[in-house]
Amino acid sequence: MKKIFLSLLILASSLLATVINEYPSEKLLNSKVPVVDIRTPGEWSSTGLLKGAIPITFFDEKGNYNLNSFLSELKSKIDTSKPFALICHSGSRTSVVSEYLSKELGYDVINLTGGMMYVEAKHLPIIPYK
Repeated sequence: MKKIFLSLLILASSLLATVINEYPSEKLLNSKVPVVDIRTPGEWSSTGLLKGAIPITFFDEKGNYNLNSFLSELKSKIDTSKPFALICHSGSRTSVVSEYLSKELGYDVINLTGGMMYVEAKHLPIIPYK
């Protein structure tokens, strides 16, 4: 009986999780929804970070990733029980990662469409990476 209940609970949470595709905006920045930048340190140094973004690399320069390491750092820096946003260079990497986090882990994720390319084009606030 406990296994059935647990299975139903997990299924329900994954059905309720969502991915929202949204362009970066001042409104989002002002909403205090955490934004996680999943790019590489080289990319952060090159373009800077969206103001308020939390840098946590997902893919390295060779396209490799360590899911457990990423999730551990993610959970230590934000409350994953609440919605959060992901940003990368163009929105390509975040679309894949967002879907996984939503479908497999039940997180409510905002995929920032257009990524840092959009941020730069719209002149949203960018801060240097230290």
